[in-house]
Amino acid sequence: MATNSFKSIHHHHTLRRRHSIDCPFSSSSFFLKPITKNPSSTSFSNHNLITFSLSSTTPTTPTTTPTTPTTPFDVLEQHLSAQDFRQADEETRRLLIVLAGEAVVKRGYVFFSEVQFIQESDLKEIDSLWRKYSDNKFGYSVQKKIWNKVNRDFTSFFIKVGWMKKLESSEVDQYNYRAFPNEFIWELNEETPEGHLPLTNALRGTQLLSSIFTHPAFVEEGEEEKEEEKQGSISGEDKGSVKKGGLLGGLRSKLFGKPDYSF
Repeated sequence: MATNSFKSIHHHHTLRRRHSIDCPFSSSSFFLKPITKNPSSTSFSNHNLITFSLSSTTPTTPTTTPTTPTTPFDVLEQHLSAQDFRQADEETRRLLIVLAGEAVVKRGYVFFSEVQFIQESDLKEIDSLWRKYSDNKFGYSVQKKIWNKVNRDFTSFFIKVGWMKKLESSEVDQYNYRAFPNEFIWELNEETPEGHLPLTNALRGTQLLSSIFTHPAFVEEGEEEKEEEKQGSISGEDKGSVKKGGLLGGLRSKLFGKPDYSF
């Protein structure tokens, strides 16, 4: 009698399995998921009973992980490669502050005397990226060559790189600073002056820009000796005249209106 009952149960279980195989679910959004029940929950077997439960599949949407900068110059390169020279200019100023040290970061701007603390390799990398994505039209080294060609006269340099514009209404040659940021040129085309970018804040004078140009990163062979000879030839009286007028005096003599270094 017990044997017949077991056979009946086995036969009924076989029919259920055959019926489930012969009649699969028509929806493709379900699958059979095995679940193991506790052995103590069944009265006719000491082995685990494997049953199946229905679970709906949820389509997964691939997520894109934002690119994390791996070097301090990745953000700058991203802006330059996208030809976003406005943001690249801002990032360059931020890099100069960060690279110059913690004290500069707290203050928010760089003194000309702190440029020396920036590593030569870092300045060269910034310059290299600017030249790479501008067909050698932008960059500190490009500006340095122009500065040398005009005998290091900042008035001529500002005019040459387009940081100053000629006043059309004036009968004589007079120049004024471009208003930041709208009057500067943020596109790379044939009309963009060579060396126009990156901008350097001259709010406290031209010493910051001079310190960048004379940094070891941009000093060519033999140039350092010439610079020492030039400095040694300036007498005490000449130094006083440079402080009173000098580069800024010559610059202001050609300006119309009040100088405004706002970048």
